[in-house]
Amino acid sequence: MLSKRSELIPPFLVMEVLEKAHEFEKAGKNIIHLEVGEPDFSTPECVVGACIRAIKEGETNYTHSLGLLELREAISREYLERYGVTVSPDQVIVTSGSSPAIFLTLSVLLNPQDEVIVSNPCYACYPNFIRFLDGKPIEIDVNENDGFQYHSGEIEKKITGKTIAVLINSPSNPTGHILSKERMEEIADLGSYVVSDEIYHALVYEGNAHSILEFTDKAFVISGFSKAYAMTGWRLGYAIVPPEFIRPMQKIQQNFFISANSFVQWAGVVALQEAREDVKKMRDIFDSRRKFIIKRLKEIGFGIAVDPTGAFYVLANAKKFTFDSYGFSSDLLLRAGVGVTPGIDFGSNGEGYLRFSYANSVENIAEGMDRIEKYLTKQ
Repeated sequence: MLSKRSELIPPFLVMEVLEKAHEFEKAGKNIIHLEVGEPDFSTPECVVGACIRAIKEGETNYTHSLGLLELREAISREYLERYGVTVSPDQVIVTSGSSPAIFLTLSVLLNPQDEVIVSNPCYACYPNFIRFLDGKPIEIDVNENDGFQYHSGEIEKKITGKTIAVLINSPSNPTGHILSKERMEEIADLGSYVVSDEIYHALVYEGNAHSILEFTDKAFVISGFSKAYAMTGWRLGYAIVPPEFIRPMQKIQQNFFISANSFVQWAGVVALQEAREDVKKMRDIFDSRRKFIIKRLKEIGFGIAVDPTGAFYVLANAKKFTFDSYGFSSDLLLRAGVGVTPGIDFGSNGEGYLRFSYANSVENIAEGMDRIEKYLTKQ
């Protein structure tokens, strides 16, 4: 008999689209992938070399459950240099990707029916993490005309005695928008814990992304190496947490995950120390793609009220064409050979939108846009 928890968890629709796209490709159909949030670059050579050296030198055993001290120290230096905040290495826990960091964080925060405030739309897995841990996601609609920004006043209205945290993600998946410094300060001042997913911080094209740690110590930072360093398959992330939460999180890590891969952690040290130029090159290419895809989407007739300036996503208004984003994306994949993510994957307020990832070459993006335009003219 299946557990109720496993029966109730919904599928991650972007993966459903991707897996269906792979089926079509195996059958010989050419697919343009604009659905998946994964850099199309190779991992920087210095990082690959560090991993190979670590394996050859026998760094293949368990590490400390919090992670290698050398990596935690490098993460601490990164936050001091980038944001001017002091983080002790003892406040850092290294994980096998940022998803386990989210799981550990919510595990130490949530008791049954505790509430976590999330934006609607938001990254599809946030509410599922919360519900899986017997918490309750409290959604706040955010609007495209305001760049999908949180309003602290709307958050304040939803805070109750059961509210344990506000979850923010800047730059955002799925919108690509950056939360302003002023709004982050206002959220920090509300008094609840803030869980800040900062995985896309290195991919900002206009202005700056701010860490929540600039404004409050009552915060958990989630980040990792997947997006900035093209290391999705390496599975390396981390959480920065208030000191009193480290020991409880460590115990959960010990029981469920033991430690992140040792040789991957050594590669992470080198990524932080030596790969900045590689990250800059990737960021510049992403920016050129961003400008191209925004222009083409608008020409085709999709709505983009405020241009996104971070991550590698555009959440475009498709209500001119459909109010069934999942059905529309499925038909687009079948008939046009273009994979996009339905907005409904990111919450009820995402219905009528499509998320386009520009983690693909300009040539492929151009072909994808042409196919979509041709598909729409035949509707």
